[in-house]
Amino acid sequence: MIVNERMTSFINSYASADSEALSELERYSLETNVPIVRKEMQTLIKFLLAAHSPRSVLEVGTAIGFSAVLMAENLPADSHITTIEKYEKRIPVARENFKKFGYEDRITLLEGDATDILRELEGSFDFIFMDAAKGQYIHFFPDVMRLLSPGGILLTDNVMQEGDILESKFAVERRNRTIYKRMRDYLYELTHNDELTTVILPIGDGVTISTKKDLKNDK
Repeated sequence: MIVNERMTSFINSYASADSEALSELERYSLETNVPIVRKEMQTLIKFLLAAHSPRSVLEVGTAIGFSAVLMAENLPADSHITTIEKYEKRIPVARENFKKFGYEDRITLLEGDATDILRELEGSFDFIFMDAAKGQYIHFFPDVMRLLSPGGILLTDNVMQEGDILESKFAVERRNRTIYKRMRDYLYELTHNDELTTVILPIGDGVTISTKKDLKNDK
């Protein structure tokens, strides 16, 4: 928790009730200890989708499919989500959840390492949600930028690493220093790339929202 827990609880008390599907998935996540996006992050995702109504969405990190179902519930009926998952044990669970809740036609699950899959993906996406291996974000970045459409939104979760990112590298456990450095590099890229406008917000475990400039129209 990087922000005041009491304040977060107060804000979350105003969140709208979950659907039956999301409530069921949340119960499953608690029982199996599989992390899902925090309540305040769920609210932010809903807001961004309502504001931008993206038709093509890319998610990096499916897990059990919670956030994909959340997005499907809050997207136009003609939208489509492509989501990537590497962990073999979670893939069949996510597929079953998409089928169970009626989203198998609107959500495409790609199996494998995101680095390889992103490299091969074509086309463009109006909204990209990054919620996978934090140490790999900087490696995903070139292909994510290629795939993000002008005016599109890149949303990245867990960028503060429970507050470690604020510390000197010598205060971070040695085993976490590689992820620490890569996340700092990623944040620098987001905030200094000429094609992006980025804001860093202290929501949940830290989140960035970036929009890709339409350079053709800026000329």
